[in-house]
Amino acid sequence: MAMPRKAYPSDVSDDEWAFVAPYLTLMREDAPQRDHVLREVFNGLRYAVRSGVPWRWLPGDLPPWYTVYQQAQRWLAAGVFEAMVHDLRTVLRLADVDAHDGAGRGPHPSAVILDGTILQSTPEIGHRAGYNGHKRKRDSKLHLAVETLGHLLALRVTPANVDERQEVAALATEVQAATGDSVTLAYVDQGYTGADVAAEAAAEGITLHVVKLAEAKRGFVLLPRRWVVERSIAWMRRFRRLAKDYERLPETVAGLHFLAFACLLLSRAVKLFAERA
Repeated sequence: MAMPRKAYPSDVSDDEWAFVAPYLTLMREDAPQRDHVLREVFNGLRYAVRSGVPWRWLPGDLPPWYTVYQQAQRWLAAGVFEAMVHDLRTVLRLADVDAHDGAGRGPHPSAVILDGTILQSTPEIGHRAGYNGHKRKRDSKLHLAVETLGHLLALRVTPANVDERQEVAALATEVQAATGDSVTLAYVDQGYTGADVAAEAAAEGITLHVVKLAEAKRGFVLLPRRWVVERSIAWMRRFRRLAKDYERLPETVAGLHFLAFACLLLSRAVKLFAERA
């Protein structure tokens, strides 16, 4: 009989596992080809993303790295982390309604914030990198949309030289698909100005609102609404695997960001309902 391993801070709790297990079970738990407990495989994935270790450096008391990696690719291909994030977002918004005696937020947002941020490159990304004029090196770029609470709605990965305006149409489509066409307004910075990009957003029923800097600013200025997306980026960068672009495929990068957000929202949901129990 195998000795019980020591617990890692990244391990999923019993309450968290009760929520995520239905999303992750792509086949029966007693399937003959399963050699490792599914919960331990998920713990291995969480350990890798939270700590930032290479796949081959996973601790020996977790399932083998190739098992964790292969199962992670199956989960990413099935979109389970996106589904998890969208459901948790709805749960937390409805909980927020309860907290305000029914006068709070609905299940889906009506406004979002769009932004792009550079993700530093590593040798693994190869031809995917694009020239980053600010750093004078080749990097990747994340294009993301979050709701006004900071919850992730859509994310795309491109070379660093792709302009933010080029991804507005795709982001708007993904946002409306995730929210049931509930979004009508998107807050953006001055990099999203232009008639063409406004028309692309309008085709999805979204109006772009450009948040501008004050003309006579002194020092740091906290822009209305714009700080929300910056905070969401900071939340995800706490997961060391996401501090740089370590993956060969852009789909893996995007999927692991959704995994990180699923971990964040899952922890908040469990704490919230524990407090109300």
